[in-house]
Amino acid sequence: MPTHTQITRASRAARATHKPSRLTYATLAVTPDDDRAYEQAVVQVRASLGQHFSNWVNGVARTATQEFAHTSPVNTTWIVSYFPQGTREDARAAIHAARAAFAAWSQMPYRQRIKILRRAAEMLFERRYALAAWMAFEIGKNRAEALAEVFEAIELIRYYCDQMETQRGFVLPLGSPGRGQKTTSVLRPYGVWAVISPWNFPLALAVGMSAGALVTGNTVVFKPSSEAPVLGYEIYRALTDAGLPAGVFNLVVGSGATVGAELQENPDVDGLIFTGSYTVGMQLYKTFATQFPKPIIAEMGGKNPAIVCASADLDQAAEGVMRAAFGFGGQKCSACSRVYVHRRVKDEFLRRLVAYTQQRVRVGDPTRKETFMGPVINQAAVNTYIAAVQDARQSDGIVHLGGTRLTDGDLAHGYFVAPTIIELPKNHRLFHDELFLPLVVVADVESVEEAVAESNRAMYGLCAGIYSRDQQEIAYFFDHIHAGVTYVNRRAGATTGAWPGVNSFGGWKASGTTGKNALGPYYVQQFMREQSRWIVMHE
Repeated sequence: MPTHTQITRASRAARATHKPSRLTYATLAVTPDDDRAYEQAVVQVRASLGQHFSNWVNGVARTATQEFAHTSPVNTTWIVSYFPQGTREDARAAIHAARAAFAAWSQMPYRQRIKILRRAAEMLFERRYALAAWMAFEIGKNRAEALAEVFEAIELIRYYCDQMETQRGFVLPLGSPGRGQKTTSVLRPYGVWAVISPWNFPLALAVGMSAGALVTGNTVVFKPSSEAPVLGYEIYRALTDAGLPAGVFNLVVGSGATVGAELQENPDVDGLIFTGSYTVGMQLYKTFATQFPKPIIAEMGGKNPAIVCASADLDQAAEGVMRAAFGFGGQKCSACSRVYVHRRVKDEFLRRLVAYTQQRVRVGDPTRKETFMGPVINQAAVNTYIAAVQDARQSDGIVHLGGTRLTDGDLAHGYFVAPTIIELPKNHRLFHDELFLPLVVVADVESVEEAVAESNRAMYGLCAGIYSRDQQEIAYFFDHIHAGVTYVNRRAGATTGAWPGVNSFGGWKASGTTGKNALGPYYVQQFMREQSRWIVMHE
């Protein structure tokens, strides 16, 4: 039997043979070849808009009496797709199929499961340009960020497979209690997991949650967001084409009131993982387990601060805040939505932040190479944006940039708003309410201690960043900030940049339920429970 060291080396060698993940949220390094292939995919996807799709249960297409049409946030006259309105009955059928498939899938040697999942990662790689193009039409994500998301999904599968392989399937021999006796710790899958994914990262987050459940031997009922159902179907297709057995992964698109409610309430669902709003996440957390405790993993957003100290490199800080605040229109739970800047450098920092935003953040059609920021997701988001700007103005806020809806020319039929920078008093609600918009608020402070205290006043604790040349200020930040993901002097994003195996991602307080970050070394264990085994050997 190979040693743990030999397996670790083999896993590292396997990682070295993977296609390079050169395109990340940090690099956004789209090559001319990428541009050509992406633009061809855009033409093909545009010609495919308006298709009718099915749910998939136990490997069989499942239609419904009612469909819903999903329009594009880029142009609401475009119907991206038609999907069935999934029902409780559909969800129950999917749970039953997943339950029936669990025995064979969980008993399959973990290396065989890994082989199937790694093949699915290759499928995603082969289809990366089409997937990125679908992302532009479904949710308005620009080409560089969409391609980076596809690469992240691929790396999530690979990283979680590597974790399973490196840990030898999480079977750990323990100390012998006596002669002729042995004890072992074995992590075993729970059974059926419900995976409920959000619209803003419809591929990476959905793939990451599903891969964590699948690689550990669980089966899945997957409910994608109704704002991004085509990407949900593409995940199902990649897994099926990779050889995943029928019933192991089931796709049911539908509303939270029907499909979501059944996944929450059905006693045959053994675990639930969710990414989305605080309101829904807490409701699931409080009500999912009734008869006995069951695992629930919920990531519920953030209100992420950046702190700019007097000693900061202000160009570094301004570009980092700009990228984190306006990447994907601020529609990330990691987006920088508030800044506490030392009073001595506030005016100069704001001047540079405005300048960087004006120079870099071009709003428009997300399929175009020059576009930095596409639309927000829907009319409700536009309404929230308008209300927030009005509230800020009525509170004597200073709007340094933006604050308007954009409707000229090609933007007339989409949900486009301007990137917005507002100076406000520190006690204003916009320093605490999560908006999920391209709107960042700024206030001055006297010290790093005050900035950290203000940062910690929000109920969320996901990401936080600091810009400082003072090592004592940086140490104070690490020791006192309430956040699961932290950054220092990061030009590529003040509060953004997580990547599998590089920068794990998860929140404290209202941002998460487990304290074990996704994309990191403690994630896949959450989909398993420990069985301790004591064997007395007969001679």
